[in-house]
Amino acid sequence: MIRIIFFDAAGTLFHLPRGVGWHYRALALRHGCEVPEEALGRAFGEVWKGMPPRESSRMRREDDDREWWRMLVDRVLDRCSIAVGDLNRSAYFEELYAEFTRPGVWALFPEVKETLQLLAGQYRLGIISNFDGRLRPILKNLGIHGFFDPVIISSEVGAEKPDPWIFQAALRVAAVAPEEAWHVGDDSIRDWEGAAAAGLHILPLDRPTNSLRDLVARLTVQSAS
Repeated sequence: MIRIIFFDAAGTLFHLPRGVGWHYRALALRHGCEVPEEALGRAFGEVWKGMPPRESSRMRREDDDREWWRMLVDRVLDRCSIAVGDLNRSAYFEELYAEFTRPGVWALFPEVKETLQLLAGQYRLGIISNFDGRLRPILKNLGIHGFFDPVIISSEVGAEKPDPWIFQAALRVAAVAPEEAWHVGDDSIRDWEGAAAAGLHILPLDRPTNSLRDLVARLTVQSAS
């Protein structure tokens, strides 16, 4: 019996229509620094892959991962050869950090709201995300925060997917057994392997091969059998 369906957040429910590089460049321009969008987007992707993993403390991280993001932004700027004197990095980071909570920055994938509305009448819905506290205003801005309880965020439980701890924390808060939960996500290691290792059922989301509508179809078949 399925009692709850957990979702990943960024990349599963919503995305950045204009891309990271667009936002990094737009804010750099406000601070008097011209950097090509493509260079910033490429640098972000390269830095993201090489960033050190956040500490798995199994306790709330008091800075909500803010300093980890500051390090990432500094590395992106270094990779784009932006000297410290060319940009007030502290002011830039503060504005950039807030940028990703602003209305209109993120967008839902087309089928998300329809899918959540269909599922909400039959199942509990939750979120398990490698995000920080900014996720909550993002969900509110997108008009979907009311669908989810609980919302489990890595910075608040001190562990990131695929660490089993974050999945176990979600199961404890929801008071369900692993076999009573599904996890839906787009990352083959963090979402698929991580959830499966913790004993949850998984829906491997791989757009455009499939979408959240496939989850509804699978659940419909399962309920009828």
